[in-house]
Amino acid sequence: QVQLVESGGGLVQPGGSLRLSCAASGSIVSINAMCWYRQAPGKERELVACISRGFTTNYADSLKGRFTVSRDNTKNTLYLQMNNLKPEDTAVYYCNAQIKPMGSFYFNDYWGQGTQITVSS
Repeated sequence: QVQLVESGGGLVQPGGSLRLSCAASGSIVSINAMCWYRQAPGKERELVACISRGFTTNYADSLKGRFTVSRDNTKNTLYLQMNNLKPEDTAVYYCNAQIKPMGSFYFNDYWGQGTQITVSS
């Protein structure tokens, strides 16, 4: 059974920084793209950033320069470094990954449970 578990969320003041982690565990053969999404209250879930297995990245235009996505393929872990956080960054942040589990020919889409980030003074 494959699981994605996020950690690192919490309350931070405007201008502060946080680093999220997302660890994939279980019977994993391979992981392709890994992404972060977020969903603010009353809004639709939106893409934050993605990174391929070969470390190609893409970001939501509005977040470029403040957020940095990275991954450690040896640990099956995804990271999101968030700097200069703003109140509008308040949301639940979700990890997403395309994973081929053991015994499968295909990559499936997996989601973490989400971690809350609140930016407030």
